[in-house]
Amino acid sequence: MKILDFYATFVLSNLKNAIIMKIVKFILSLLFGLLFINAGLNKFLNYMPMPEQTPQELEIFQAIEKLQWIMPLVGLVEIIGGLLFIFPRTRAIGAIVILPVMVGIVLHNYTFMPSGLAIAIPLLLINIWMIIDHRARFMQLLARN
Repeated sequence: MKILDFYATFVLSNLKNAIIMKIVKFILSLLFGLLFINAGLNKFLNYMPMPEQTPQELEIFQAIEKLQWIMPLVGLVEIIGGLLFIFPRTRAIGAIVILPVMVGIVLHNYTFMPSGLAIAIPLLLINIWMIIDHRARFMQLLARN
């Protein structure tokens, strides 16, 4: 009888942990997706003020502005990736779409604004977590048929 009680307790605690992780994953994915949707919309609507830029950053942003297509493209990728990231069914592809942008954000913060790494690194880790969590889907793409 004690074995059955232990097994029931073990199964219930694992079930409870799985439900909690599902809720945590949903909340983090929702916030992550909304953050990128907001950043993407800002590329088109310019409603958030830009922080003070160093002369080197200003020079880089002026060069990027000469390529008039790059910021709308990044904004579009952020919006689409953010939307995909929110929904569990499309989260895997959203994580892949956002990954290059996320790597760029981390590298930019590492180079120009190390204080921003406090936000960029956890976001990158969430992105990587979702890719690892959906690795079975990606393995199907890489498998030989």
